[in-house]
Amino acid sequence: MNMKRSIIKAVFGGIVLSTAFGAAADTYPSKPIKWVVPFTPGGAMDTMARTLGEKMSQSMKQPVIIENRPGAGGVVGSTTVAKSEPDGYTMMIVSIGHAVNPSLYPKLSYDPIKDFEPVSLVGIVPNVLVINPGVKANNVSELVALAKQQPGKLTFASAGSGTTIHLAGELFASMADVDILHVPYKGSAPAVTDLMGRQVDMMFDSVSSAKPYIDSGRLKPLAVTTTKRSSVLPNVPTVAEAGIKGYELSGWYAVFVPAKTPQPVVNRINEELVKALKQPDVKARFAQIGAEPVGSSPAELAKYLKSETAKWSEIVRARNIKAD
Repeated sequence: MNMKRSIIKAVFGGIVLSTAFGAAADTYPSKPIKWVVPFTPGGAMDTMARTLGEKMSQSMKQPVIIENRPGAGGVVGSTTVAKSEPDGYTMMIVSIGHAVNPSLYPKLSYDPIKDFEPVSLVGIVPNVLVINPGVKANNVSELVALAKQQPGKLTFASAGSGTTIHLAGELFASMADVDILHVPYKGSAPAVTDLMGRQVDMMFDSVSSAKPYIDSGRLKPLAVTTTKRSSVLPNVPTVAEAGIKGYELSGWYAVFVPAKTPQPVVNRINEELVKALKQPDVKARFAQIGAEPVGSSPAELAKYLKSETAKWSEIVRARNIKAD
């Protein structure tokens, strides 16, 4: 009899909970939504959030307020969101660092997979392998040959240890089986300056950052890091096309909310994001920063995050990468 009563309570509780979630979705949103950007204003991530947030505000009839919470490669902002109420009124945008941080920071205050609900991939920014004109190589094959002739002599710049630019170089070194020296900088701008000044030999910069210097002839592009060519540099092959089969690094950006956010609410945010990503003015704004809009289902993002986390865990371990 007690077991029967327990079963009835469980079923009834499930019905009440389901009804509550449905009611929440029906009235959502009923107040402003906070969108956490775990980096400083002005970058690609911030631009994406502000562009999409404006569209969501118009469509959902509630303000979407951007809150920049930079620090520790995105860890500070992500920690804030992980501890927020799972009610759909706090969301965040993250980069590929979300999949890398578990390997770089063994004592993270959150679990990147368990503590968040995936909503949607929103954009991809390809990186481009560029060299200064003094390097005697016209393509990836010649660069690899040069690196093998001079082990440890060729240098590659990055915006700091553990950044996407750094990871792109380490993945290249691993897959091409070359010994190249990493030179970390405090940001992309000083790294590019030294690259053009021939203080370093190569770099995997974002296409939007590198394009002006490519157009002026101050940097030479060899390949882009994504599986498809970039619309910003359509005549530049991918690294895989250029000879390193299987090479792929996408500077991706995605939206998450706290774990246990009701699925109907997650679905509503997903619908709004996917709808916004299809609008011509959003596509145009993304193009200005070298980004390509992407929309995905929550399930697709969950699968992608697990794959990326496993991939970068192996690279970080094998290459002994440490955070700054």
